[in-house]
Amino acid sequence: MTLRAPINHCKNCGAAVEYRLPDDGDTKLRAVCPACGVVHYENPLNVVGTLPYLDDRILLCKRNIEPRLGKWTLPAGFMELNETTAEGALRETHEESGAQIEMQGLFSLLNVVRVGQVHFFYRAQLLSDQFDPGYETQEARLFTEPEIPWDEIAFKTVKLTLERFFEDRRRGHFGLHQIDIP
Repeated sequence: MTLRAPINHCKNCGAAVEYRLPDDGDTKLRAVCPACGVVHYENPLNVVGTLPYLDDRILLCKRNIEPRLGKWTLPAGFMELNETTAEGALRETHEESGAQIEMQGLFSLLNVVRVGQVHFFYRAQLLSDQFDPGYETQEARLFTEPEIPWDEIAFKTVKLTLERFFEDRRRGHFGLHQIDIP
């Protein structure tokens, strides 16, 4: 299944667009403006976040917004223009949890094909156990692995990232995990 958020009008001139193959040899249907010829591309959205940890505990945020209101997640959100994935992950962590962190390496990259998203999670060392959650978060709290509310995790990407983190921690080596979710 291919999801497409339809583009109805040209962002250049305002004319109604047509979905067709562009004249440049492209092989995918695109929103093409018949008036000015501009081709509008629809690309995946990037979700960026962190996996903040302190000793043997992980920081999770209880969502105060839909989707998945009241469920637990890692601090993450949509990447903005003019920022790197790491800058976006840091910004989202501050906005959602108020946590002070030291960014570390990219930990997981998850392709969520059916919704047109790519999720990037960075490991992040917490510098304090004090949090100041923003309006998108009901509660920010540290959990050990056995305490994690696994049945209340908001998103599959978060659950898979957490599972890989604990597996890597037991092995004593953190790798980069690339996961495709069809």
